[in-house]
Amino acid sequence: MQIPFLSLKSITEKYSDEINAAVLRVVNSGWYLQGNENKSFEENYAKYIGTEHCVGCANGLDALIWILRAYKELGVMQDGDEVIVPANTYIASILAITENNLKPVLVEPRFDTLEIDDSLIESKITPKTKAIMIVHLYGRCAYTDKIGALCKKFNLKLIEDNAQAHGCRFDDKRTGSLGDAAGHSFYPGKNLGALGDGGAVTTNDKELADTVRALANYGSQQKYVFKYCGRNSRLDEIQAAVLDVKLKYLDGDNVKRQQIAKYYYDNINNPKITLPKRIDDRNNVYHLFPVFCEQRDDFQQYLKDHDIQTLIHYPIPPHKQECYKEWSSISLPITERIHAQELSLPMSPCMTMEEAEYVVEVINKY
Repeated sequence: MQIPFLSLKSITEKYSDEINAAVLRVVNSGWYLQGNENKSFEENYAKYIGTEHCVGCANGLDALIWILRAYKELGVMQDGDEVIVPANTYIASILAITENNLKPVLVEPRFDTLEIDDSLIESKITPKTKAIMIVHLYGRCAYTDKIGALCKKFNLKLIEDNAQAHGCRFDDKRTGSLGDAAGHSFYPGKNLGALGDGGAVTTNDKELADTVRALANYGSQQKYVFKYCGRNSRLDEIQAAVLDVKLKYLDGDNVKRQQIAKYYYDNINNPKITLPKRIDDRNNVYHLFPVFCEQRDDFQQYLKDHDIQTLIHYPIPPHKQECYKEWSSISLPITERIHAQELSLPMSPCMTMEEAEYVVEVINKY
């Protein structure tokens, strides 16, 4: 039995008739950028997330870049200001900060939750701190009431990196609507994935949304009139149409992910394998299912030998990357432990229970 980590082809095939019709509709329309498909998706996604505004853009990294750049254009931030961010994240979270000549302040996660440790944040706040960026990593909600209270106490913007948590909730609100603004990625492997790159910003701040939209359109709010030095970072009509189709099925697909995760949690029973703290399904849409093993590379090879495909998220933490070599001497032991031991098991809305049972059986024999 071959168990793929994630079969994008299978996911697309589930909705192939509707996707094909949507793509053909765009092709036949003759309108391929900034048209009705974008308008429809932005309206539907804003409604789904629970915000007043959604602005499509080229990818998730750009979404985060434009949020911070817009705050600079609006006078909320300036070069050298600080943004608190989890140390264990995909590098895009941090690239967006440094791209804007802002300073990332790295905060360790908790090993059990894998999300930023809210007990460590306040000690990192200085007069130059202007925002906290939380990352809903692996599909797990990173927000806590304590983080919200800190933002209010110190008048900080709360920015969400919601690239991995489409559909996740905190109480009665979805991630992407918890803070002042959120960046979303629609990379094909995400819970809501396009057939290429795509991203969006959600916010209740009209001025911010208007600024983001202009920045992503060469800096223009009126044709051939340029208020900002912007870039071309637009969501194309085909991707918007595809996302609008898949959005209708997102909650159902997340339930299927949660069913696989439940089986993993209930049945993986090997002292060599550590699972992250189990949380309510409302707070976890299982973009990934990470487990931890001190002999991670050996464990991964063992699974490969049994035809189970896995991935590592991520082998090198941001502060050990060459592009941030000035941080190489920093010691972040919890982050480094996570990156040294993490292995992501197969997880997909197309995965069968038979496949999950095989994965667990093989793991328990390791």
